[in-house]
Amino acid sequence: MSEPRRTLYVTSALPYASGAIHFGHLLEHIQTDIWVRFQRLRGHRCLYGCADDSHGTPMMLTAEKQGRPPEVLVEEYRAAHARDLAGFHVAHDVYYTTHSEENRELAELIFERCREAGYVFTRSVAQYYDPEKGMFLADRFLKGICPRCGAEDQYGDNCEKCGATYEATELKAPRSTLSGATPELRESEHYFFDLPKLQGFLEDWTGSGTLQPEVANKIREWLDAGLQPWDISRDAPYFGFRIPGTEEKYFYVWLDAPIGYMAALKHLAASRDDVDFDAIWAPGSDAEVHHFIGKDIVNFHTLFWPAMLHAAGFRTPTRIHTHGFLTVDGTKMSKSRGTFINARTYLAHLDPECLRYYFAAKLGPSTDDIDLSLDDFVARVNADLVGKIANIASRCAGFVHKGHGGQLAERCADEALWREAVDAGDRIAPLYEHGEYNKAVREIMALADRANQYIDGAKPWVLAKEAGREAEVQEICSLGLNLFRVLMAYLKPVLPAMAEQAEGFLACAPLTWANRGDWLGAHRIEPYRALKTRIERSAVDRMIEASREEAAAAAKPAVAETGDAAETIGIEQFAAVDLRVARVDGAERVDGADKLLRLTLDVGPLGRRTVFAGIRAAYEPETLPGRLVVLVANLAPRKMRFGVSEGMVLAAGPGGGEVFLLAPDSGAEPGMEVR
Repeated sequence: MSEPRRTLYVTSALPYASGAIHFGHLLEHIQTDIWVRFQRLRGHRCLYGCADDSHGTPMMLTAEKQGRPPEVLVEEYRAAHARDLAGFHVAHDVYYTTHSEENRELAELIFERCREAGYVFTRSVAQYYDPEKGMFLADRFLKGICPRCGAEDQYGDNCEKCGATYEATELKAPRSTLSGATPELRESEHYFFDLPKLQGFLEDWTGSGTLQPEVANKIREWLDAGLQPWDISRDAPYFGFRIPGTEEKYFYVWLDAPIGYMAALKHLAASRDDVDFDAIWAPGSDAEVHHFIGKDIVNFHTLFWPAMLHAAGFRTPTRIHTHGFLTVDGTKMSKSRGTFINARTYLAHLDPECLRYYFAAKLGPSTDDIDLSLDDFVARVNADLVGKIANIASRCAGFVHKGHGGQLAERCADEALWREAVDAGDRIAPLYEHGEYNKAVREIMALADRANQYIDGAKPWVLAKEAGREAEVQEICSLGLNLFRVLMAYLKPVLPAMAEQAEGFLACAPLTWANRGDWLGAHRIEPYRALKTRIERSAVDRMIEASREEAAAAAKPAVAETGDAAETIGIEQFAAVDLRVARVDGAERVDGADKLLRLTLDVGPLGRRTVFAGIRAAYEPETLPGRLVVLVANLAPRKMRFGVSEGMVLAAGPGGGEVFLLAPDSGAEPGMEVR
């Protein structure tokens, strides 16, 4: 019995319009695109929309720095993002921008409806102001210590370590990331969305199966702690939409950003008669709305967004699909190591479908982080796509063309094997549906193994040498090619370009889930051309090196205009260095290293660190315990032959025995910031 046809509107989180598409974006967009393509392959009506998140202070400042209107930058980034995502076969129906008339109209409509329903109020707030820049600071431009868990270097509205949200005024030891200045508190009237009024609704909605269990549990913690009103306005200067009836107040970017999902669909509906915006977003709609997001923005999508939609009389999302972060070779993506890779850099060196396949093989339905191991990437793609899938087609096509003019056999040589492959779709479909791509890939590769084992056992290359066995060879290889067709149907959401090539090679109708079991019969195929080629590790290394060079070129500071050859850094770069007081708890010589001492440091709330310091000629290790030193606390860990160094202690002097550790004044405590 066929599944009822569904109507779905699916989105990925909006990339911010001030930088290139990178691997972090690609993980989410590829995950979304696979799900969308699977729904379409099943015969459902699935629309895929996205947009650039174009508003906010960062875009305003970038435009000012370049001396160009922000609207021009917005369109340049939108076009570049759409191009890069299309390079990875991400099939958006619409890729728009939040800086649009549709988004303005919808933001104002939702705001007015919420205000009329009693969910919007104003009150005076104490807000941080940068006296050097002459502007109120958006949360993004404040950093300090999380008031909940004590994590350092957190933004002014939420903590990336513990996930807590808070008011900017709760941030400890705040600083402006624009100037490095200590901000001043000033009064300003702001608009608030009364989130606590919707506590009951949110408890029901978040517990109704719309979220993954681990996400629902996290949201339950916030609900149990009690919700706070949400500040939805920002002061001028600001790039965004002005709040109706005001002169100097603008919608906070996180108010109009998710409305961009709606605006993108509205824009699409204006050009397509088959897209009904109102039917999808009306309360009680039979259509489904699915958002794919990262776990760093669950609070906005699972609390603020559904509450705002409900208050304004629109339907809420059917499901929020949340994924974890991406690491490369087990660590956070790094520009210095060349593992913070942009889409264009990858495309210059490697096949985009190889990355699609690898992500699919790793992605599951949880919020666990995903690791891209570069060695495993090369090995898995070569073994699976080349050694298993393409191998079936290449080894069978030659025999069919050589002895039979490309004509396949009418009869199936092994009905049980054929039925096993076709029936496997009933197991694989639910895996795709529930985001268990990794399990789906394992099932598909197990079928590929069965197909290759069948061909290995039948040995058509041996039979072809024996007179009178031509029909048998044709039947064996025809079954192999029909099995290949089924496998490509299952992989089509992951490998759309390879599937299209396979359709051309097999001279068959476009593959769908419903027609996967259609036997090709006495059918003529085209000559085989390589569908996938092996990845060489050298190509990956070239990509990494290119990424490292790009990052270094982008980070290179400008030369002083005075003509002095010395390069300078800006206050933003200097402010990014986190200097901390640390106490030496232990020091010891390092065997095999004439210059190094291994220091064990107490950094107060930041815990204990091990640091290798080249000060052995100047200090005896037994003289160091108890001393206070200055530590660069946010330096990336460095793996050395003797262990991992987790920072750097500062020292001065010409070197050798004339090196002097920098020390804070008396009264300093471990963990204290050095300013």
